[in-house]
Amino acid sequence: MTISEQVALKLLEIGAVKLNPTNPYTWASGMKSPIYCDNRFVLSFPDARDLIKNSFATIIQEQFKNIDVVAGVATGAIAHGVLVAEVLQKPFVYVRSSVKAHGLGNMVEGKITAGDKVLVIEDLISTGGSSLKAIEALREVGADVLALGAIFTYGFDKATKAFEDANCPFFTLSNYPILIDIAIKNNFVSLENKEILMNWYANPEKWA
Repeated sequence: MTISEQVALKLLEIGAVKLNPTNPYTWASGMKSPIYCDNRFVLSFPDARDLIKNSFATIIQEQFKNIDVVAGVATGAIAHGVLVAEVLQKPFVYVRSSVKAHGLGNMVEGKITAGDKVLVIEDLISTGGSSLKAIEALREVGADVLALGAIFTYGFDKATKAFEDANCPFFTLSNYPILIDIAIKNNFVSLENKEILMNWYANPEKWA
């Protein structure tokens, strides 16, 4: 199995990803969806933690050998970022969702120097908004953001375009089409539901 397939299967096995094509979930935005992803579940399973951190490390060592710092996006990717930084033996910082209301008023917490080459870790990409906000905060303190890596993406065109507009490459360990194939092969959902699941992928905002 590829890394993407292994990660997809593990997310399904531990319940980090749940699929319910006939009784969809309601996201905070109000959008209806047959999938719900909570990658905080990964932290509760040592084998899943190992798979995720080592998969990130493998890709980073192959494609981004010259990084100076690993950054995690608060709050969901702080722990994942620390794990990756530990494997790579690199410094770690994290990026808040907003400026700290007291003290130094930081958005970036930890030691970072202008010119540092940074690889950002995120748990999930949906629209890409929170990820790109973190990238902007890092650039404002002088960091050279090489790329962002996420555990999973729904694969929305809106997110892809947002990263292109921000001139920031990104990669993910797994994605929605691969996960659906793995879910069907391993009986997490029936083959009869594939059309429903892929119709959502094709047009999520109008799917409901």
